[in-house]
Amino acid sequence: MAKIAIFGDIHANFDALRVVIQDCSEQGVDECLCTGDVVGYNACPRECLQLIREIGCPVVMGNHDFYVCTESLNLNDFNPHAAMVVRWTRDQLTPDDLDWLRNLPFVRTVKGVALVHSTMDRPENFGYVFDNLQASANFTNQRVPVCFHGHTHCPMIYEKSVDNVYRIDPQDFKLQPGRKYFINVGSVGQPRDGDPRATYVIYDSLAKTITYRRLEYNIERAQERIRAAGLPDRLAERLAVGQ
Repeated sequence: MAKIAIFGDIHANFDALRVVIQDCSEQGVDECLCTGDVVGYNACPRECLQLIREIGCPVVMGNHDFYVCTESLNLNDFNPHAAMVVRWTRDQLTPDDLDWLRNLPFVRTVKGVALVHSTMDRPENFGYVFDNLQASANFTNQRVPVCFHGHTHCPMIYEKSVDNVYRIDPQDFKLQPGRKYFINVGSVGQPRDGDPRATYVIYDSLAKTITYRRLEYNIERAQERIRAAGLPDRLAERLAVGQ
């Protein structure tokens, strides 16, 4: 197996997810992996879950997946809009959907690479990685050369040599032997790096290359779905600007 697609932070954006899955097919991808947050924010949680399950995509637990499937979670400290979306999403899913989310692992290794939503150190805490120091804590717990993650919705590559950690802007990139990599795959359904296109990564396990894919999708239709569902308008507006 050579080409592996890794994507995450779908956030119930079915229009973006369909475009990504179609592109994976066109790029000759052999397998798809997901770094979590299938649900949350957007208006098609059940459709996204069904598609991910249909293609047999291994998934790890994202924080929004956890919020939605943990009915005992106290939402009083949440942003009111975020709490509203969590409750709304629960109502859209079947008991089987919720059970599937509950059974997602926080970390998994597939095809020789690690998957985590946030970090390998205390993955259940859903910490963010925005700089080299935060990435260093992850590398301490990363046992394989390559780990893919999401959570920030901002694509980025972190490389660890023997004595240093480097932050590398998202780009087509060849992995170097003897080094470790912690790679943020960006977001399918709600990018936050100023580029509204759906983003994912193709990892060629033979050539040892990383390719970032950015895809146009029907943002207007995704916005219409959010508004029709009665979800906060801010969630629709941010899709157009990638923030």
